[in-house]
Amino acid sequence: MKVFFLLVVSLFSFTLLAQNSQASANIKEAQQKIVDEYVHNCAKKYSYYQMAELQECLDEGLKKDPTIAYLWQQKAMPLFKIKKYEAGMVFCDKAVENDPQRWLSYRAYIKCIFAKTYREAIIDFEKCKEMHGNSYEMDHTYNFYIALSHLQLNEFAKAEEIFKADIAEQIEQKGEAHHLDLFYYGITLYEQKKWEQAIEEFDKAISQYENFSDAKVYKAFCLGRIGQEKRANDLIVEAKTDAKNGYTINEDNMIHEVYPYKVKW
Repeated sequence: MKVFFLLVVSLFSFTLLAQNSQASANIKEAQQKIVDEYVHNCAKKYSYYQMAELQECLDEGLKKDPTIAYLWQQKAMPLFKIKKYEAGMVFCDKAVENDPQRWLSYRAYIKCIFAKTYREAIIDFEKCKEMHGNSYEMDHTYNFYIALSHLQLNEFAKAEEIFKADIAEQIEQKGEAHHLDLFYYGITLYEQKKWEQAIEEFDKAISQYENFSDAKVYKAFCLGRIGQEKRANDLIVEAKTDAKNGYTINEDNMIHEVYPYKVKW
């Protein structure tokens, strides 16, 4: 009798699981139809210069299902691109509320690179690390953005510590670190007047990205501080040519936001 009871319970559990799985699949299918209709076939026909029409498409989709996080994120994104950060964050918060696993790291990225609310960015990225470890958002690790936030808060020693550890982790996992990590690590050293150490990091960044004008400029500043004015001046001339040819910090969203420490000529 006991074996029969366990068999019945197992069969019931399996049936319930299958029903839940099917229900979940049905919900995803219905939501995808809404996304196709109101994002791909409507909102994406408009640019953020046609904000009213774009937002109307998304609002119609949300009337059908206000739990679709992607629709909220799509409402936020064009506002961020025209620097309406607070307005956009209202919708970004709704995306996170409905799907934190997917959109929390995106919100943290926006806070760091777009809105420049660095304390809040750190909090969000630390939560992301609790969920996913030191994963990636927009081609960089969570720790990259945490370190960059500390750098922008003038907490140079803390930024140095995190960049150093993150670079070591990248080298262990991939064999090399991203040139932008190396550049900003160099900046943390530069800000602490560690001229020779900073030059070493800028050289590493330049070895990966040989026309990296911004790294060359800050290396030149360091060279000048240690009495090598001739090398510094020559490097500035070289960097200016590189910058004129478009070789600078080359992140995807540079068209919308200037990254920290980018040299203005």
